[in-house]
Amino acid sequence: MSTPGRPASSRHLLGVWIRSLLWTFAESVVAILLAVVLGGIGIFLFSGLLPNHSAFDLGLPIAAYGALWSGALGYPNGVGSTLSYATPLILAGLGVGLGFKAGLFNIGGRGQFLMGAIGAMAVVTLFGQSLPGLATIVLALAVAAIFGGFAGFIPGVLKATSGAHEVVTTIMLNYVFVFATYWAISGPLRLPHSPQPITVDVGTRASALGTINILGWNLLGRDAHWGVLLAVLGIPLLWFLLYRTTLGFEIRAAGANSDAARYAGMKTRQLVVLTMSMAGALCGLAGGTTLLGVVHQIAPGYDTTIGFDAITVALLGRSNPIGIALAGLLLGGMRAGAQSMQISPGVPGELVDALQAVILLFLVINLLRRWRAMRHVDAPTVAPAEPYGLGAVPAEVSE
Repeated sequence: MSTPGRPASSRHLLGVWIRSLLWTFAESVVAILLAVVLGGIGIFLFSGLLPNHSAFDLGLPIAAYGALWSGALGYPNGVGSTLSYATPLILAGLGVGLGFKAGLFNIGGRGQFLMGAIGAMAVVTLFGQSLPGLATIVLALAVAAIFGGFAGFIPGVLKATSGAHEVVTTIMLNYVFVFATYWAISGPLRLPHSPQPITVDVGTRASALGTINILGWNLLGRDAHWGVLLAVLGIPLLWFLLYRTTLGFEIRAAGANSDAARYAGMKTRQLVVLTMSMAGALCGLAGGTTLLGVVHQIAPGYDTTIGFDAITVALLGRSNPIGIALAGLLLGGMRAGAQSMQISPGVPGELVDALQAVILLFLVINLLRRWRAMRHVDAPTVAPAEPYGLGAVPAEVSE
């Protein structure tokens, strides 16, 4: 016989979890819809400034969003391009989201991404002609994660030992790693006898991540490379780490209340260093997959916005691996469809950046509203249970 009251308690927890799940996704969906509406209004108001369009063209917003949709999902190459754009966003978003769970704001994704790309290029430059192609790719991705992890390790140690805030240190280190990238391209990684500073082409060393081809069928178009599998594997692995391991529980506990976690015997300083290192490794892995699967070469002007885009992905996905995957696919689809939108109806591709900025704005407004509400709560409250992590409220929201 079951214990009296247990079924009711279980039903109550399930109801709380379902309401938390629905509310979590509803806030993100509302932010997306508001951004789409404002973007459509902007296209309508400024339609007269675009070539071959009359003023106040009512059909232009519909045509623009239709081209955006078809460019992202309307044909196999569009799907492959979406997955290719989404892969580094998901990997870096997982890194930023992991930091959020520990109460850390990692803004160093840009530098960590670049360090990962440099680490992968160093392996290709040194071993690309002596190792088999598959071995070079595996080693390059491993070194990319190590280089990115080291870039995250530095601000983690600074915070754990001196209390230096990770927002400040990661922003400052971004510039250090950008110039380190320029030095590496112009120095040890420079292609010999090249008139301009540039690295070797990974394709010439048989080290590129090829397109996904199964039994002779290129189902996802020409742009989807095998690095997509890393993002697919990273989602359940990080979910398992956060919600099914002791380490994941300690990370979430330290993010919810570091003082209580320390009082409970958790080594919060070591958790800060470890979490920042793992976050940097994921961002570095994003850089490695982008190098081997997309760009193949690095020139001195090479830079990225992935680190900052990953913040939007993590916030939109509510720091949950599944939500981050969906947010990464959304932003990746927007990037993939921007070119079609610019070609067909003639709407500038920069609209995608504006939409992303508006989404982030609404998310930040919501976070500030929650933070102000928490400040007016006199008594401490208990956060709802998150048995599967699907409706979890991220630490940066609950604190």
